[in-house]
Amino acid sequence: MPELPEVEVTRLSLADRIAGARIGAVRQGKPLRWPLGCMPQQLVGRTILGVRRRGKYLLLDLDQGLLLVHLGMSGSLSFAAEAPPAGTHDHFDLVTDRGVLRLNDPRRFGAVVHASGEHAHEARKLLGGLGVEPLGEHFDPAGFHAALRLRRAPIKQVLLAGDVVVGVGNIYASEALFLAGIRPTLAAARISAPRARKLHAAIRDVLARAVSKGGSTLRDFSDAQGQSGYFQLEAMVYGRAGDPCRVCGTTVRGIRQGQRATFYCPSCQKS
Repeated sequence: MPELPEVEVTRLSLADRIAGARIGAVRQGKPLRWPLGCMPQQLVGRTILGVRRRGKYLLLDLDQGLLLVHLGMSGSLSFAAEAPPAGTHDHFDLVTDRGVLRLNDPRRFGAVVHASGEHAHEARKLLGGLGVEPLGEHFDPAGFHAALRLRRAPIKQVLLAGDVVVGVGNIYASEALFLAGIRPTLAAARISAPRARKLHAAIRDVLARAVSKGGSTLRDFSDAQGQSGYFQLEAMVYGRAGDPCRVCGTTVRGIRQGQRATFYCPSCQKS
């Protein structure tokens, strides 16, 4: 599933090229997770002012309204001067005077939703419950620790929930917890202020490095220019169950938490 780094990498790969583009046509394929929310022809003639990110959503600001794009479990965006005929898994094309923005999504859990503005009901429904941005200035250690003290669930589950800090998905939660030396099963409320500061720093470090590496390509992720990510090649624990820890040599363990795979080193992450 594309996580925050993959979505940010996608944004960076198309934002400068699509800013100022005028929409000339819209093509829809099979239905996606949620309906578009307007008639496609209502988007024709609109200008794309820029592309932002909120959590795992891309926000395409238009001269009237905006489009919220989610990549779902297996989606990816491409942006090219010319696009080949739509394939089986190509479900949305935004044809502009600068190129074609195309959403490819084999599992169709992704979505493109139109809203009149960021405070409109459609946008608030998707964005309203999201936590603070982990790479933004409002993500501070003290506030993070205060939020954790209110949660009795395991810290890995709290990170994945996205209402304390947004976008720390499965891969990066495992990696950040390893870097901070915290076992993923530890109750969030039991994390002390010093350890919360360490986890705060680890989250920012892991996500920033992932963005710099182009994200992680576990199956078929690529950015809007078709480039794969490489962060998975330097993962310390994620996907490495049964392998020796890169730090201490102890065998990395894999468990299930909330139907998601979790990886940790029992020696480096004692508690």
